Amino acid sequence: MGMISASDGVFRLATRTTSYWFRVTKYGHLEHLWYGSRLPDDQDPSVVALKNVVQRGSSIAYREDDLTYSLDALELEWSGAGVGDYRHSPVEVVLPNGARTTDFTYVSHEIVDGVMNPAGLPGAHLRSSAPSSQDSSDHGVQTLIVTLYDTVTYLQLLLYYTVFPEVDCITRRSVLANEGAASVRIDSIASLSMDIPNHHFRLLTLNGSWIKEAHLEDAPLRVGLTLNSSTTGASSNRHNPGFVLAAAHSTETSGQAYGFNLVYSGNHCSMVERTPDEQVRIVTGINPAGFEWSLGPGESFETPEAVMTYAPNGIGAVSRNFHSFVNDHIVPRSWARRDRPIVYNNWESTFFNFNAGKLLTLAKQAKSLGAELFVLDDGWFGTRDCDHAGLGDYSINQRKFPSGLPAFAEQIRRIGLGFGVWVEPEMVNEDSDLYRAHPDWAVMTPGRTPSQGRHQLILDLTRDDVRDYIVENVGKVIDSTKAAYVKWDFNRHHSDVYSAHLANQGEFAHRYTLGLYDVLTRIFSPRPEVLLESCSSGGNRFDLGMLTHSPQVWASDDTDPIERLSIQGGLSLLYPQSTFGAHISDAPHQQTLRDTPLTTRFNVSAFGCFGLEMDVRMLSVVEKREIRDEVEFYRQHRATFQYGDFYRGDREAAAKGNKVQWTVVNLDGSQAITGLFQTLTQAAQGVDILAVDGLEPTVKYVFRTREQSLFISRFGGLVKHLIPVTLNPSGTVLRTANKVYAMHDSVEKYEVYGVALAEGIPLSPQFLGTGYDQCVRMLGDFGSQLYVITRM
Repeated sequence: MGMISASDGVFRLATRTTSYWFRVTKYGHLEHLWYGSRLPDDQDPSVVALKNVVQRGSSIAYREDDLTYSLDALELEWSGAGVGDYRHSPVEVVLPNGARTTDFTYVSHEIVDGVMNPAGLPGAHLRSSAPSSQDSSDHGVQTLIVTLYDTVTYLQLLLYYTVFPEVDCITRRSVLANEGAASVRIDSIASLSMDIPNHHFRLLTLNGSWIKEAHLEDAPLRVGLTLNSSTTGASSNRHNPGFVLAAAHSTETSGQAYGFNLVYSGNHCSMVERTPDEQVRIVTGINPAGFEWSLGPGESFETPEAVMTYAPNGIGAVSRNFHSFVNDHIVPRSWARRDRPIVYNNWESTFFNFNAGKLLTLAKQAKSLGAELFVLDDGWFGTRDCDHAGLGDYSINQRKFPSGLPAFAEQIRRIGLGFGVWVEPEMVNEDSDLYRAHPDWAVMTPGRTPSQGRHQLILDLTRDDVRDYIVENVGKVIDSTKAAYVKWDFNRHHSDVYSAHLANQGEFAHRYTLGLYDVLTRIFSPRPEVLLESCSSGGNRFDLGMLTHSPQVWASDDTDPIERLSIQGGLSLLYPQSTFGAHISDAPHQQTLRDTPLTTRFNVSAFGCFGLEMDVRMLSVVEKREIRDEVEFYRQHRATFQYGDFYRGDREAAAKGNKVQWTVVNLDGSQAITGLFQTLTQAAQGVDILAVDGLEPTVKYVFRTREQSLFISRFGGLVKHLIPVTLNPSGTVLRTANKVYAMHDSVEKYEVYGVALAEGIPLSPQFLGTGYDQCVRMLGDFGSQLYVITRM
């Protein structure tokens, strides 16, 4: 039996642990019944339906002869406009006569096996391309297509529901078709609309800005309409398109939670409306701000795919559902659950100031530390010695690379590293050969001086010739250098949006996004082995749409690990750690001036796609030794860090206010790694209790601290209390000693059952102001430790 069934006008969608039910009402509307834990198929649907037995005051009756039937009083799967439902409508269409009323009712349905992706847009896929796949994550994947129709406007609406049972996710999208004789104008159309009862919800969103991406905001859902949207031309670092609705007392491990996200990289908008009678409507899709689409006779408009999940056992379970969905059904099949390489990127070390010789020196040093792939960042092309010139050109900077870029790439490979390259194909500088030849290719409003970001303009991806230029030139760079990795950047928001190529400027933002997907498909589909990392001044385009092309995203230009605790921790609400580009860099950090321990820089970055982004020429002997140990440890545990089930500690660690705890558990449950991170230390702060989720209660484990270095410089003048002579902590002797010698931080080793770890075990004490001992954990400000937990 499939995971979708339809009988007696009731549609039952089932995943491994959840049920999603709706039915056709007596007048043909789709009434939402249930989204929650799995129900037996013989459950009477009327029991879980909203009860309407009398007319509500001031309500508008759908029919005069049936006063209890009001669309405003129903929980709906979709709502038109102008027929008595006063909640926010998922669709607004302007008809030739100016009317905006629509009323969509049921016509038919169809159930098909597999997925049905939207035309021109990315969507979720089966993990295997084989029709008869034996992959367990593909078992039972089915799509329901429900056809609705408005008999007055001749508009047909198709609602698509695809069930991914093994990952407890369902995707939804809509298609509007014009079967009339005249054009209509779409002012807004959502991918998903759904009404559910209010469970005293909190709304969890990811908000931020450049170098402060994805900070979690957790706030009670207010009565009225709450918007989560972007108008930047990208999914944006300001407001990520995904969000979670969690019941009032839900935690990471208990309580109801619903998650939503959008497979789209452009302007998005989600609206969560809480009504005074405690109903909640969720609407998500393309942002209607500035959007206007002309739909001619016989034409149809497809919306991006939205994804939703439910868990009765906490916010963390919603996150893990999303993580599995992304790893198995979003990232390209060629990179699904495949190890991400350890990269070295030269940007923070050199900026634009480099040549081939300097880069080869860095590459050799990086290789000696364990890096696997060298990434050449911005500055290799045209006259690109600063960010004022060169974007749009693909000629090699001969001064920096006199033998050419293919020859340099071959030198990198001879060192033993893969070669990767940075590009920013969607942008152009006015000081470039491309702009001088094709100024009309840049996005700008006629009669206005265009505003710029990072001294650059945007190329018009709605144009065929612009897309062809990008595809041809980026393809040549990849093929000529045999690049194994591409970092694709997008360093400014949209502004001055206008295209002489378009008759309707309200279509620009969406057509630009379609153009981007076209370019990415044409470049990377023929080159599936090339690893694409998306970047947009960091995490300005961290979304499911980009992840269908780009298996990982540069999470933030901020490489300070303490900031990354908020950034990567926030992203983990919706996205798996296999998608986080996360590098260790020099300290004090360029973004914050914070000086953090090298060990903490690694410990945070390990929970992602780990790499190096520092001037490796300046490392001391002891720092190099520590990094080699870190890289080797990461290699040994790479699959667990990148693909293990992820748990955010929200009990003992979070309760102290200065701790963050992350845990990953490998897929067979035989091993877990926990990171305990301290922000600002506190004097005499008492015992730290470490509670670890995701383990089997009756299994005994070996619990051991990962050994890490403790650098002398952390002790400053306190060193004089440890040695018989007084030395200047800034003097030559101790500065030299710090370069070649490090002490060892505390290591704990226990045999302990999973049940004890789940409820929490006390750790050795932190530094108490009374002296150093190898059994004392010397965390201080910004300190951290990793714990490896292995089944006996």
